[in-house]
Amino acid sequence: MARKREASRLRQTPLDFVLEYLYILIGSAIIALAFNVFLLPNKVASGGVSGISTILFTTLGWEPAYVQWAFNIPLFIAGVVLLGRQFGAKTLVGTIFLPFVVYLSKDLPPATINPLLGALFGGISVGLGLGIVFRGKASTGGTDLAAQIVHKYTGLSLGLCVALIDGMIVLASAIVFSLESGMYALISLYVTSKTIDLVQVGLSRSKMAFIITNQEEEVRNGILFEIDRGVTRLPGRGGFTNDDRPVLMCVIQQNEFTKLKQLVRALDPAAFVIVTDASEVLGEGFKRA
Repeated sequence: MARKREASRLRQTPLDFVLEYLYILIGSAIIALAFNVFLLPNKVASGGVSGISTILFTTLGWEPAYVQWAFNIPLFIAGVVLLGRQFGAKTLVGTIFLPFVVYLSKDLPPATINPLLGALFGGISVGLGLGIVFRGKASTGGTDLAAQIVHKYTGLSLGLCVALIDGMIVLASAIVFSLESGMYALISLYVTSKTIDLVQVGLSRSKMAFIITNQEEEVRNGILFEIDRGVTRLPGRGGFTNDDRPVLMCVIQQNEFTKLKQLVRALDPAAFVIVTDASEVLGEGFKRA
């Protein structure tokens, strides 16, 4: 019965289904427009199939949309065959729709002819588009699928495979265009990754604190009733003394951090406190799961 309730809770509604496809179409359109108005005019080949199409368009005059279809569709098929799983219709939609919008918008004038601005705003726009596509639980295919294939057959980590493939495209950009163009491409890649994180996680940042204190009860009550945050008691043992030293763990909002420090300092000046960033927190008092 519990499994049935869980399956019912996870089942998609028609609205969820429609929204996911809208995310894919909107995100793909943003990436395509960014490519045509920021990246391509400034010869910023910041990895991926779009980077390859930038190089081939500039050197051989090949239509970027055709190049992207020529790479994306075979890579999608290879991913399905070699990786032994279905990537789903949503990824196929992104794979086909993105180059289609690139073709439709190819005559748009460049938003800037400054390579640095093109790299920055192109990276932001591509990251925004990819973040939206990922919210639709899909991808735009391309070199991400190539990286997964290399990962499976070489044993290299997936992150390293992605870095190697994008790195080779950036290196090709530096050789074909100039070293400066390669640097702009690296800037764009970095900005893209940070923007994806921003879209996925949001602007809010939380802090996670681990507190080791001799005034455990007072600190625990202070967190519960003065800061109004939950606290978890973790078992711990001192490495030098071998004594039991419980650890209090709590997650707070960024603007509550100073209040927590002042509270702990007032109750136990000798307390040992470790604080780290928590980029996404789901649950009561924070974002809903």
